[in-house]
Amino acid sequence: MATDIRLRETLPELTEQLVQTYRDVGSINHLGYCPLPNYETIVACMEDLKEVLYPGYRRRDNLHFGNVAYHVGDLIDRLHDQLTQQIARALVHEASKQKPCGPQQKLDFEALGQAKAVQFLNQLPSLRSQLAKDVQAAYDGDPACKSLDEVIFCYPGFEAITVYRLAHLLHQLDVPLIPRMMTEWAHGRTGIDIHPGATIGEYFFIDHGTGVVIGETCHIGRWVKLYQGVTLGALSFPTDAEGNLVRNIKRHPTIEDRVVIYANATVLGGNTVIGHHSIIGSSTWITRSVEPYTTVVLEKPRMRLHSEQSDALDYMI
Repeated sequence: MATDIRLRETLPELTEQLVQTYRDVGSINHLGYCPLPNYETIVACMEDLKEVLYPGYRRRDNLHFGNVAYHVGDLIDRLHDQLTQQIARALVHEASKQKPCGPQQKLDFEALGQAKAVQFLNQLPSLRSQLAKDVQAAYDGDPACKSLDEVIFCYPGFEAITVYRLAHLLHQLDVPLIPRMMTEWAHGRTGIDIHPGATIGEYFFIDHGTGVVIGETCHIGRWVKLYQGVTLGALSFPTDAEGNLVRNIKRHPTIEDRVVIYANATVLGGNTVIGHHSIIGSSTWITRSVEPYTTVVLEKPRMRLHSEQSDALDYMI
């Protein structure tokens, strides 16, 4: 059956209607002369960064001490140029909320973008030391793990932690937008949602991982282990006298050193502190602080089975 040319002739009118919505509903389009950070470029930067952090594990093999400096140097040059441009774009966009974007503003923020990009790149050597501790925590915390290589190749929790730690560095440098783009990309890949503003100590391990949520104002200590489905969230969202959300306050819990939180547990509230060396059992709901060396578990529930041919029976799960 042939297509109907008359239907095709209606497309210019549809185009006009869509363009009109760009004027009428301007809050969900970005049109102008100052582009936003490019999503594909940010993803490419993350892949380059992981290549720098874990040489020999990613795209390029046959690396050795005779050629690795050339390879890493080429990546660092490219990262410098791309991050300078992308950070500048993010800074211009943030500033344009108060002042319309113009050519001089773009030039001013290019220099600031470069400064922040170089500050970020200079922290990569020390970040490698921190990530090596996260790898060790995963190996030490999972008896199914056969090697450190397996953690780097296979563990989604470690992938999410890597991207989080990179994004957190940019967040600390007051780079807007890009840190969230990075962690949301990792969220889509791993199912693990870590806000780049969270503060997470050394030797951090997320086992299995899918469904983990870590809020912006969380403080997590050293040697902490989380299992899948754990939520470290806000208890409520306070509002001001006009009904607007109050921002820039601590909304998420503090998890002290050497705490283990098992699957599907929920810990909420900015004033909630889980004391060091505590164990939080699966499916628990916690909204108040827990003293150090405490184990929190649910009482065993009862399961009722009903059959038309017999009386209902209760079973302990």
